[in-house]
Order: sequence, then structure tokens, then C-alpha cells
Amino acid sequence: MRYPETKLPKVGTTIFTEMSQLANATGAINLSQGFPDFDAPAALRERVTHHINSGANQYAPMTGVPALREAIALKCERLYGHRPCMDTEVTVTSGATEALFAAISAVVRRDDEVILFDPCYDSYEPAIELNGGKAVHLPLDEQDFSIDWNRLADAINPRTRMIVINTPHNPTGSVFGSEDLERLAALVRDTDILLIGDEVYEHIVFDGAAHQSLLCHRELAQRSFVVSSFGKTYHATGWKLGYCIAPAPLSAEFRKVHQYLTFSTMTPAQLGLADFMLDAPEHYLELPAFYQAKRDLFSELMAPSRFGLSLALGTYFQLADYSAISDLPDTEFAKWLTREAGVASIPVSVFCQQPMQRRLVRFCFAKGEDTLREAATRLCKI
Repeated sequence: MRYPETKLPKVGTTIFTEMSQLANATGAINLSQGFPDFDAPAALRERVTHHINSGANQYAPMTGVPALREAIALKCERLYGHRPCMDTEVTVTSGATEALFAAISAVVRRDDEVILFDPCYDSYEPAIELNGGKAVHLPLDEQDFSIDWNRLADAINPRTRMIVINTPHNPTGSVFGSEDLERLAALVRDTDILLIGDEVYEHIVFDGAAHQSLLCHRELAQRSFVVSSFGKTYHATGWKLGYCIAPAPLSAEFRKVHQYLTFSTMTPAQLGLADFMLDAPEHYLELPAFYQAKRDLFSELMAPSRFGLSLALGTYFQLADYSAISDLPDTEFAKWLTREAGVASIPVSVFCQQPMQRRLVRFCFAKGEDTLREAATRLCKI
């Protein structure tokens, strides 16, 4: 028989899987894939265990357990001044990636255009293409990774269905300011353009800055799917728990897709998170300082190296310019670095449609102090 042609001809094994496998094969320190090497809080794990042992092991409601949706709504009101309706506007998902896919699938139709900003997370475009849409890539400024608002204005046309905003930004660590929200609102005002706010690192913003969620802006909130991640916030990426907040009409369409992707998500983990969010709100309030200490330590340790670092403003990723070390393309350099220096990274070009001028790799500093010290020691020897 002849098998059908692939629907995703540009998609292969992700660079994250490839680099993690190479790190495992070579015994390298893995600063590539974005996951911590420390555990979720003990009190959170205790609450999940409690609910497992109490028999909460069957399907959760499709939209998420009520206690968790209420905790999410309360947190949003506390942080962003926006109280979504827990019944009609908050949906718990099996990770943020599922939420992103469901949001795109819910509204993107054939020949619709979705604007992305490069470097960008690699799950956006496949979801757009599977739904018959077209991804329009606009480059961010290579120095500060800000949006060129004039270029964005020129790219908007009658086919533009959606714009994807990622702040704090993976992989660059840039963040939105309040003026960015205003400029975005001015561009989409009097249009039917929808927004996705990929805000999975919402609690990891540094130097006293506040996260500028799309939910902070009344106009933008009314046209946005805002996606976040419990895994990133609570050091439990393997639980694959996220959520999406959107106005009721958009949530209704979102849920039509969600119910046929995963239907529901692990019940005891949802209940445990609901308990912990109410009992320990200081966890996410203290997260910026927790990760800023790691950012600052890694930067200090890397100061003697030949890598060039501009401090990340958010996320737990740090870009490093290696142009003083090698002329290799970044993917080749990342593999060389893993084999020869024993530290795995991610090449930034994999996040871009067009080549970048700068030679950059991304390191994840969501690691214990000993791991960061040993990695920096190896990198400083190059």
C-alpha cells in the first residue's frame, strides 16, 4: 500500500528531544530542555498523595475541578485585577501545549493568517498548519528582542485571524512592558483579530518588574486566550497541567476542541494544586526572587568565560553569544559543546524561520546550585 503524505513535512524529532538524548548519551550536564532538576514543593506533593489515597482517581470534569478553577480565578484577580468566571472562562488542560493547540484549532480556519514573532516556540506553527492556516513570521529585534510595531502594523491584513504573544519570552527572556500592551491594543482595536497570550512563565519576571499579562488590559482580555502552566510554576513539568482563560464565547469554542483532545486532566493533581494555591500563595509570589538568584549566580559564574551574556528579564533561560568562541552554525556548535565541553544547550536558530545574524545558544538555569557551578566551570574552560 501507499501511505499518505505527511501533513507536517517540516516537523521531525524536536531539538529538545535530540539535545537531551545527546546529553544522556555523552554524560553531559543538561542545560538544554526546560525542566528543573529539583522537585515540586513537599506540601504540594503531600496534597496530591492525599487525594490519590482518598480515592479521587476517576475523571475530573471536562473543564477542570471547580476548586482549581476558583483558585485560578482568585489568583488572576489578585495579580491582574481581572476576575474571570470560573464556570465559563477558565479551563484546565493537560499542559500548556494542549491549551495552545486547542486555542488555535478553535478559531483558525483555512487560509487564515497567524502572526508569530521569531524566535518563537516550536509548537505554534504545526497547530496552525494542521488547521489550514498560514504562519506569518516576523523577526524580533536581535538586540533586545522587542517587537517592531511598524512591521507588525504592515503585516496585518484582512486574512489576519490571530497574533501570538509570548511574554515572558522563550527563548530570549525578554518581557512586555505596559506600553507594549497599549501599542498592541491600538493595533487590533476595531478589528476582529484574536490573541493568544502564551504566559507560561508569568511568575518568573526579574528586577522588580511586574508581569504584563494580556488580562491586565481590559480591551485585550476580551479578545484573548491566555495560557499558563502549573508545571513551570510548581517545578512539576511532568504532571502536564495548564490552563486557559478566555471570554465565555471563546472558551465555549476552546472547550469543544479540548473535550476531544484530552477531555480531562489528572484529578488528584488538580485537587492538590487547588489546596496548595490557597494554602501557599507565597510560592508564586516568591518565585521571581527564587529564579533571579539562579540567574544572577549563573551569570556571575559565567563572567570569566568567552560567552557573551545579557541578563534575561524573565523565564528560566539565559541566552549566550558564542561568536568569540566559534564560527560554527549554532546547531553544530550546540552539539560540539555537548560532546566536547560536557554541557548541553539549545541552538536559537531552531526557533526562527530565517537565519539570525547573532550566534546564540540557550541555557536553562532551573537547576540546583551545584549543577550550575559545575556547568559554568566546564564552560569557562573553553
